[in-house]
Amino acid sequence: MDESALQDLYRRAFGRPPEVSEPLKGDGSARRLFRLKGGGKTVIGALGPDPRENRAFLAFSRHFRAQGLNVPEIYAEDQERGAYLEEDLGDTNLFQYLSANRDGAAIAEPVLALYRKTARALTRFQFEAGRTLDYSVCYPRGSFDRQSMLWDLNHFKYYFLRLSGTPFDEQALEDDFQRFADYLLEAPGDFFLYRDFQSRNVMVRDGEPWFIDYQGGRKGALQYDAASLLYDAKADLPPTLRKELLEVYLDAVAERGPADRAAFMARFPGFVLVRIMQAMGTYGLRGFYERKTHFLQSIPYAVRNLESLLAAHELPVKLPALSEVWRRLASSETLRKHGSVVSGVLTVRIQSFAFKGGLPADESGHGGGFVFDCRALPNPGREKRYAELDGRDGPVADYLAAVPGVAAFLERVMGLVDASVDSYKARSFTDLSVAFGCTGGQHRSVYCAEALAEHLRARGVPVRLSHRERDKKAG
Repeated sequence: MDESALQDLYRRAFGRPPEVSEPLKGDGSARRLFRLKGGGKTVIGALGPDPRENRAFLAFSRHFRAQGLNVPEIYAEDQERGAYLEEDLGDTNLFQYLSANRDGAAIAEPVLALYRKTARALTRFQFEAGRTLDYSVCYPRGSFDRQSMLWDLNHFKYYFLRLSGTPFDEQALEDDFQRFADYLLEAPGDFFLYRDFQSRNVMVRDGEPWFIDYQGGRKGALQYDAASLLYDAKADLPPTLRKELLEVYLDAVAERGPADRAAFMARFPGFVLVRIMQAMGTYGLRGFYERKTHFLQSIPYAVRNLESLLAAHELPVKLPALSEVWRRLASSETLRKHGSVVSGVLTVRIQSFAFKGGLPADESGHGGGFVFDCRALPNPGREKRYAELDGRDGPVADYLAAVPGVAAFLERVMGLVDASVDSYKARSFTDLSVAFGCTGGQHRSVYCAEALAEHLRARGVPVRLSHRERDKKAG
């Protein structure tokens, strides 16, 4: 297989040879991709060594395109030489767009709109396109059946558990794999399963999502692809956004026919777990075995997803050996240190609030940190001259700075937070939450939050600062 096959295809499709052929960065598969340009026409050329995989991609592309879905047009193919030309959808995928338009848990509205469109589009693949798809071209299997599940589970066992040094009882784990597959197979599986429905396989063009890399598609349960999108490791979506997008997705499912949300949700955590395990197997193969270090950067995110899922859900099937493996992974400090270029960046999220409005939500999903009660400190709000001011205003700050008890309180707070920051950074944690509460969320809590933020920034620690009550009033 060489580039001459692409040159010939381009000439056949457009009547002239390409003027430029640029190799593109690989996507983790054995395919080689090129951007071909000439006479104002730019296309993507692919050289795929697996004929069955190529056939699946080409057949799916034409079917989805005929269904009005946003997938690349196929211009020409030479399956004997493993070559084809497809529409160029640009260079920006949803993960890159998300990364460029977020500040921690705060994600820009255009990104949120794209995620909502993506969640709704998923149901079109699963229902509309899936009904009339020719599943005989699926590769390597026609459905996400027991065999497919066991392949993924053993992929996880040998490429992640074995290579990461995580201990396990092989026979007990195999027995649990069988029980886990039995449980997952209870979900209806007559829908199109995209297989790798995640942010890197969604291209962004003119404000719309376009879809690629569905060649591993087959029949399967609805939950799997929803889990792939919402628990995409490095995308690291906040829990509140996951919940919102899941509702958007389920509403779109309901529009396509009777939908049993309770039945969907009963199996959803199990499919999230099997998807996390499948992804970790890939991180192990590409990262531990093939030494492609950027795959290791996803491991801490996957571990965090596993940790939060285990804390929130308990499966109705007994899986003692597998559950022990999950617990070991979720508590592993070693795994949290992989890919420290990305995962070692700690952000401290500081906010002020009023106790009467309840404790603040943890948007990061981390679930840990500090809540400090400032109500024992003198309250400037009792004096009329400060009533309309807040802790960011000079007169209030001067008032509180002059009280010895306030300085002593902040000194102890900063000592506790500094110790946690140092520990979290060493363990490659990415989020620490610190909240200050007082009666009205206006004076003491705001002042203390600002003081801690200034202290941490002086240490070079990234900070995300907000004032709940004041922000509400401003909004």
